[in-house]
Amino acid sequence: MRHWRGPFDRQGYHHGNLKEALIEAAQRFIAERGIGGFTLADAAKLVGVTPAALYRHFRGRDALVAEVAFRGYDELAKRLGRALQGEGTALERFTRMGEAYLAFAEQEPGFYTAMFSAKPAEGEACAPFWAKAVDSGDKPAGNAFDFLVQALSNTFPEGFQGVDVRFIAIEVWALSHGIATLDAAGQLPKGPGLPDKYELLRAGVLALVHGALKGRA
Repeated sequence: MRHWRGPFDRQGYHHGNLKEALIEAAQRFIAERGIGGFTLADAAKLVGVTPAALYRHFRGRDALVAEVAFRGYDELAKRLGRALQGEGTALERFTRMGEAYLAFAEQEPGFYTAMFSAKPAEGEACAPFWAKAVDSGDKPAGNAFDFLVQALSNTFPEGFQGVDVRFIAIEVWALSHGIATLDAAGQLPKGPGLPDKYELLRAGVLALVHGALKGRA
């Protein structure tokens, strides 16, 4: 593993920022080694503190990974919110949300892996991380799923033949996650005449939505 320079570097670490240093260390370990590729001792060594010092902020490794996951959903929600609030038609903004999702998965593998692997810390509620509201600046607080539901409602105000828009949103998210996961694993077929991941998501979502608009068998 390369030696990271940053807030948790031995020469640059500031003791008042231990929690943030640990979160960044865990995020980068996960990006390089996978969700099971590090221990609390590894994180402590990278930051330059004793393992006992970590327990001032986290009950254990699962709690640290859970915090990385929450930060990931926070960042994803902000990116989706910016796409939703951007210029253009409702359909153009909806399309940009899909592009933002795939870009996030590619650019932030540490966050993305933790988001779909983390378990709630002992004693915490089991509500999914995506259901937790995040602060999006001067915009109303929301979460990644809220933004997706809002985008679908704005883009297709006529509704989906009585189908709950949240059901469509789950299908869209599942498709997006599947494409992002295949791409990250290098398993997305590529070659002449085949769409890239952005084109594939756009076509798949539009097919899904238009099928719902026509009614379900």
